[in-house]
Amino acid sequence: MKLNKKMYFVNMGGSMIIDSRKILLGGSFEVSRVLPIKSKRQLGPFVFLDHMGPHHSAAGQNVDVGAHPHIGLSTLTYLLEGRSVHRDSLGTKMTIEPGDVNWMTAGHGVSHSERTHVDDLNSEKVFHGLQFWVALPDALEDCEPHFANYKKSTIPSLENSKMKITTVAGEFIGIKSPVITSSPLVLAHVIAKETSVLELSSLKDFEIGVYILAGEVIHGDSKARSGQLLVIDFSKGHQLKLQSGCQAIVFGGEKLYTEKHIWWNFVSSSKEKISEAENRWRSGLFPMPIEETEPLPAPVRVN
Repeated sequence: MKLNKKMYFVNMGGSMIIDSRKILLGGSFEVSRVLPIKSKRQLGPFVFLDHMGPHHSAAGQNVDVGAHPHIGLSTLTYLLEGRSVHRDSLGTKMTIEPGDVNWMTAGHGVSHSERTHVDDLNSEKVFHGLQFWVALPDALEDCEPHFANYKKSTIPSLENSKMKITTVAGEFIGIKSPVITSSPLVLAHVIAKETSVLELSSLKDFEIGVYILAGEVIHGDSKARSGQLLVIDFSKGHQLKLQSGCQAIVFGGEKLYTEKHIWWNFVSSSKEKISEAENRWRSGLFPMPIEETEPLPAPVRVN
């Protein structure tokens, strides 16, 4: 067993277990950042994962992320508790609620914000969800931006006495999500009602990870617990054992063969495109989300 210097992951002979680490957003909102890390920058097309919360706020304390830009990616937001208002430069204003999915494709450039619902400003509240960044294929990096919201009622699930599986995106166990993606991928929310075995053989052509929201999972000789990401090594088998009460997110997709560069909120196969997007944002040339007037400043570059 080998631990890296920053203690973020354990390498177990082909498998990898990645520890999430705490990151402060907006000066007050703490999230658990899972991807990327130096040793794992891409998992299929997924290049970023933040586990947001559960964040409990008193009246007057709100969870807000101000106006900021993106290029070259799609954001996938899956909400577990609470609600939030999405605004973007396409003119969208949409409340996302538990079980809903927001899919926003940035393409050549979009900006958005995520803010506490006005009816929740002066009450106690909880916010809990996941946000992924999905890198766009090279041919789609400069596509037109677009946004889609999928309500919980449209996201399919399969439930029996042992587990509940919700296919958030892609196709899994014969269930296909309506979420339109830009490349082959899967994202499923699995809840084990009792100790259960989940068959992953249908995903063997993908790079797959399992992020544990609660409890423990076992794959071969690897065990991962809450707050960890287990990167699956299919040479160790196609079955995942979930302990009773476990909640896990199974996600991944076709491997990206082009290196994707990430700086701040920008993803691209071209460093020049990232620099150009940075200059547009700093110069005020990016479109702003509706009802937003104060853009978040870009960080100082560290070369």
